[in-house]
Amino acid sequence: MYQISRFTLTACICLLLLACVSTDDQPTGPLAGKKTIVLMGNKGEQLAIGTVLFTPTDNSDRVSYTIDIDYALFTDYFLSMKEMKCLEGPELWCHLRYPYEQPRTVTATDLSWLSHDLLFMFKKKGEFGANFWNGIYYEFDVRDGAIYGKAQAVDLNMLAAPPDDLATPPFNEFERSETESAPRFLPFVEIR
Repeated sequence: MYQISRFTLTACICLLLLACVSTDDQPTGPLAGKKTIVLMGNKGEQLAIGTVLFTPTDNSDRVSYTIDIDYALFTDYFLSMKEMKCLEGPELWCHLRYPYEQPRTVTATDLSWLSHDLLFMFKKKGEFGANFWNGIYYEFDVRDGAIYGKAQAVDLNMLAAPPDDLATPPFNEFERSETESAPRFLPFVEIR
């Protein structure tokens, strides 16, 4: 028979209680807590570029979020009189922050503001300047416990002036179009 000291028994009970408390207190689901943003290519490439933190709001179906992009993974480029942070691959994949005030909230069925914070522009490395009509908008959907996105084409020139209504995402379904995934560097994203 094994003899367990009072200290060992107390430590085991405390660890068990801590495990129960920490899992019960942590929000769960694809729109809860801290998640990793992973851009993915057609050949299995995966690049974790940052995190998004989802926090509940007073409105039961809306969740607020903050994004933290790891710009140490990006290379600085000066394109069309603008400093840009770009990922290098078969083409440049440059992140463009949404430049106007917005609510930074989402629901399980409307992730459009998150898409606006993950706008990119692609270009071939040898091309001169920035081609803002080569915009990338990730259309997101929630499934299998994660958030998945597929690249759609947008003209980022629309952001040259603020939209009339800052509470409505400017890139609605009529401003976006399907794009071929095969020629693109990182046409998919998963937030998990």
